[in-house]
This record gives sequence, structure tokens and C-alpha cells, in this order.
Amino acid sequence: MHTLKIKDLFVSIDNKLILKGLNLEIKSGEIHAIMGPNGTGKSTLSKVIMGDPNYKIEKGSICFDDIEINDLSVDKRANLGLFLGMQLPLEIPGVTNADLLRTALSIKEGNNFSLMPFIKKMDKTVEKLKMDKSMIHRGINQGFSGGERKKNEILQMYMLKPTTILLDEIDSGLDVDSLKIVGTNVMDYFNEKKPGILLITHYQRLLEYITPNFIHIMIDGKIVKSGDYSLVNEIEKNGYENILNDSTNIIEEKEVYE
Repeated sequence: MHTLKIKDLFVSIDNKLILKGLNLEIKSGEIHAIMGPNGTGKSTLSKVIMGDPNYKIEKGSICFDDIEINDLSVDKRANLGLFLGMQLPLEIPGVTNADLLRTALSIKEGNNFSLMPFIKKMDKTVEKLKMDKSMIHRGINQGFSGGERKKNEILQMYMLKPTTILLDEIDSGLDVDSLKIVGTNVMDYFNEKKPGILLITHYQRLLEYITPNFIHIMIDGKIVKSGDYSLVNEIEKNGYENILNDSTNIIEEKEVYE
């Protein structure tokens, strides 16, 4: 059982406060979906959890299995079992997918790493994701379409076997067929490994394939309402207006902590 716990988190970038007292706890075997209007800090949250150095934690803590990871580097967080599927995966010419994954797994597994099982699993996963096999021997995301880049993120997830997964708008840029492939493969991984998942999305369509246990609405840097899947239907019907106008959810502006 693994637990990611975020407590009273305030985060800024360029002296602008983005997250304003956010609280969230994700355990193994739970899928949490975060929704909300644009510019509310959803992607910021995923980046901060993973250790993006461009963001500054002003106050609060991020703990993984009771270990505070506020000051840990990205690679150390990954070694603990955290994984981020990015909204805009980077293109890295000169480093192939196969090289990246082989190097990462050989470091992670040490003497237990074996090349042939690695190759077999990678080939099987590429086939499962309906990716062109030549992609694993090309530069990372080099010349990939948006959908191919997102599938590549899921390939990395399968190979690296994280215990807590952050998916930042993994559905953006996907056509209907690719959305189904990505969504069903994430759910297959969840059913097999029972990780904790934080899913950031704008659209109900992804939730038709990845079924969340909890829905959280994020507005102005904090979670203002949580519930079950029925909350998604409420948003689809009424948008965020009712939540924004709810007097109990008025969020006051706060100054950046010194």
C-alpha cells in the first residue's frame, strides 16, 4: 500500500501564487480525477508533485509513504515509484525510446535486469498500444503525432511499473480510436497493478474508459468540491457556474508567503 499525501500546499512561480492551500490524499487502488476551468493550477499540481524546479513550494508538504519529498530531485521521486504522463511530452532527438527505457530499467533493477525479457515486454506493449514498432528505435517523440506521443507515455508507464501515476490531460490531442486505446490500457494497468492514479482532465469522454473513485473540482488553486462520479454529470449539465457561485466556495486571494 502506497500513499501520496498533499497537505496545505501553496506553490508559486515568478512570485505568482498558483496553488493556495491544496489538500489531497491518494492511496494504492484509488483513481482520483481532478477537473476544473482552465488556469486553475491543475497541471501545476502534477508538475510540483513530480519535482519541476520552476515552481516554488511556499508552504505545505508533499509526502509519499510518510517521506516528505518537497526537496527531492525528479529522479529520486521516480525511484520511489512516481510517474508523470505529460500533457505535452518533449521531443528528444538522438535518444531512442528503447535506449531510454533500457537505461532507466537497468538502473532501477540493477543486477535483476535482463535484456531479453525487457525486449519481449516492450514489443508486447507496443503491439497492445497499436504503435508502429519502428517508433521504439526513433528519437523520443521525434516526428510523433499528438496521439503517438500520448501512447508513448503509456508505453513508458507500463515498462517502468510505477506505483503512483499522474496523468496530466493524457486525453488531449487524441482521436476517438486513440482515446479508447490509451484509456483501456491505463485501466488494464490499474486492474493489474492497483496503483494510485491522479487523472487531470477536462472531458467526460476519458472517464468512460478510466473509472475514477473520486472526482475533485479545482478552482483558483485549491480543491473546492469532491464527490463520486455523479459530480461529473453535474458538471456536464451545468458547467462550473454553480460551483463558482456557491457562496461556501468563495476563495479569497492570498499573498505569496515570504
